[in-house]
Amino acid sequence: MTLSKEKLVIIGNGMAGISTVEQILKLTSRFDITVFGSEPYPNYNRIMLSYVLDESKTIDDIVLNGWDWYKENGITLHTATTVSHIDEASQQVVTESGIRVHYDKVIIATGSKPFMLPIPGSDKQGVVGFRDISDCRQMVEAAKTYKKAAVIGGGLLGLEAAKGLVHLGMNVTVVHLMEDLMERQLDHQAALMLKAELERQGIQFAMGVQTVELLGDERVEGLRFSDGTVLEAEFVVMAVGIKPNVAVAQASRIITNRGIIVNDYMQTSMPGVYSVGECNEHRGVCYGLVAPLFEQGMVLAKHLCGIETAPYEGSVVSTKLKISGVDVFSTGEFIEGPEHVVIAHKDEWKQTYKKILLKHNVITGAVLFGDIADSARLQKLIKDKTVMTDEIYNSLMGSGCCGGGAAKQASVEAMADDEIMCGCNGVTKKAIMDAIADKGITTVEEIKACTGATRSCGGCKPIVEQILQYVLGDGFKTSNKQGICACTTYSRDEIVAEIKSKGLTSTREVMNVLDWSQSEGCSKCRPALNYYLTMIYPDTYEDEKESRFVNERLSANIQKDGTYTVVPRMYGGVTTPEDLKKLADISMKYDVKCVKVTGGQRIGLMGVRKEDVPKVWEELDMPSGYAYAKSLRTVKTCVGSTFCRFGTQDSMSMGALLERKFERLDLPAKFKFAVNGCPRNCAEACTKDIGIVGNDGGWELFIGGNGGIKARLADLLCKVKTDQELIELCSAIIQYYRETGIYLERTSDWVERMGLDAIRKAVVEDLENRRALVERIEFALKQVEDPWKKMLSDTDTCTALFQSHEPAAR
Repeated sequence: MTLSKEKLVIIGNGMAGISTVEQILKLTSRFDITVFGSEPYPNYNRIMLSYVLDESKTIDDIVLNGWDWYKENGITLHTATTVSHIDEASQQVVTESGIRVHYDKVIIATGSKPFMLPIPGSDKQGVVGFRDISDCRQMVEAAKTYKKAAVIGGGLLGLEAAKGLVHLGMNVTVVHLMEDLMERQLDHQAALMLKAELERQGIQFAMGVQTVELLGDERVEGLRFSDGTVLEAEFVVMAVGIKPNVAVAQASRIITNRGIIVNDYMQTSMPGVYSVGECNEHRGVCYGLVAPLFEQGMVLAKHLCGIETAPYEGSVVSTKLKISGVDVFSTGEFIEGPEHVVIAHKDEWKQTYKKILLKHNVITGAVLFGDIADSARLQKLIKDKTVMTDEIYNSLMGSGCCGGGAAKQASVEAMADDEIMCGCNGVTKKAIMDAIADKGITTVEEIKACTGATRSCGGCKPIVEQILQYVLGDGFKTSNKQGICACTTYSRDEIVAEIKSKGLTSTREVMNVLDWSQSEGCSKCRPALNYYLTMIYPDTYEDEKESRFVNERLSANIQKDGTYTVVPRMYGGVTTPEDLKKLADISMKYDVKCVKVTGGQRIGLMGVRKEDVPKVWEELDMPSGYAYAKSLRTVKTCVGSTFCRFGTQDSMSMGALLERKFERLDLPAKFKFAVNGCPRNCAEACTKDIGIVGNDGGWELFIGGNGGIKARLADLLCKVKTDQELIELCSAIIQYYRETGIYLERTSDWVERMGLDAIRKAVVEDLENRRALVERIEFALKQVEDPWKKMLSDTDTCTALFQSHEPAAR
């Protein structure tokens, strides 16, 4: 006799409910399962919505369980169907459309809803939340028509929405009530570092302001703050928080507070009805993160299958995120008080930050920024209420004789089997261990294919590698290759080789073909790939403005007060009375408060309002000085033989010639020349990327100087007798640097990495190679054009980039 299966109904087709179903399917086949979802899609990864928004992923890319998965597991799926209530008397789940399904057990997994500020105007057209695919689609459509957006809320959702809208070409301001971004996950220092990085990527911020009204008629036109100021906006995203979706529970007379009240086995006040995820409230806490919902789901699955399990007693809340390519992590207590001992380290060069808090010498919390390799271990130490020791301190902070490798292996061993390693997909340590043992898996890629770990954001890759190392020992060989960023293990040279051999023609194509772990890339690799493609295909590659830093997109330097600096060219530091008068007149006309002589012998107009920048360009009618770019910045000169009684060479003419020749060409990093008319070195050639010193017999050519953070005196490369040979060698050096330099690598580092002798052989001694380098740079130079003239001729782009929130004042 065949026993009939129990009827299990899942209300909600999201990550919490379906991950619980996945656990149940691993344990038993006793249930006949029906799933109701309000959206017209199969189960998808809500964490990845920001990638759909910025169009680096499609909806299909973020689906966790496709249509076939439901069929293969005998699950009845009702999409675009909303449940109205549970009829306890008849034991039926009832939908708004009248469908009635009998149940033996029900799991409510309705998640949460975006909280919309109850302020005047919040119901206007152009005001949306950010919670589902429908919201993403509205944002994408809005970006095609409107350009000024405001995102209310500086938490994770708000920042992800802002990132996506900027990528879509909108001018975005994040409006946040607090002074720190993500104040519920980050401390002040980490929040400052995150804000600075996001500003560099083009997001603007209005911090410490309260929105009291949305302005406009039928459609939103702006925000009014409590201090009376106004921010112009044609599109507004509300990302101020979430609230549990308890509508079904309340309609069914199930006890709710902020969320649906559940016990330690996720049972509600109605017999046979359970709740899991963001919609429930356990011991007074509503969780808005994925790890707790997976932990709840594992307890519930075992309970429903009749398997003995420890009760759910709450989660040690931690946050591991990748925001616009920046890794951040926090867990436990992360805001220090007088009762805490603080261990902190900040590295401004590498843009990393680590803080650990102790209370009575017990590790109670941590914040990581930039490098989150220790996140899993710290979470375990905090969960276990570990006492800090010298050994733990040394392994975490990188000092002493105790290396981190052994400590990391030990921490993997100490982790519980049911501890979640992959928060995006709910993959436990045991699932990874079993895959390794049962299927002979030896690589991260195989783990991804088998379990789903690392499939989404890639943030769990370090801990997956640690588990492989722990289980396989010497059988697991991690790559020693240093990728250009955390998104890839490919080095600069390998990427360039792959682009050439496979004919890859866009950043997205490179990331897709080379299997980037972060499919949309990050703030490190996108500009790098854009540069490499420009260098390889100077005549056919279409520059991706969205992959450039904000200063390069706008062809002007943004200042900390939101105004801009405009710096025109002055070839060799030489100008004319007419140009000086023009600079003065325009500075007065546009109320430019600061006119600065720069270190590169130019004049910068500092404090230009954003909406005035195109007008200033147009009226100056001078070429861009590229003060913002990874290209030739300046050629500094002395007066040379033209005026100086010690001068032996015409340094001003040579400087102007070199500057006119190489301006506008993309390079791995900013690049500076200096030309001296005699060995007295008044133009400071010894600290420039290329330094040229004149003497009676010709020129001396120096390379690799740097007067910045990492000061370095230039090396003498060679001596030449003629101007023509000097120009040819400068061409060969620059092209060789373009073709072999790592993106953002200054020539000071490049010379040390490549070796002076190797560079000398390639550009000085190998005449055939020198001629080939010169031919390639001459071809590239034919493709360049002045960005200011190009921008002014593109009215739509110019308007989109520079339209202001307020009318220009005169």
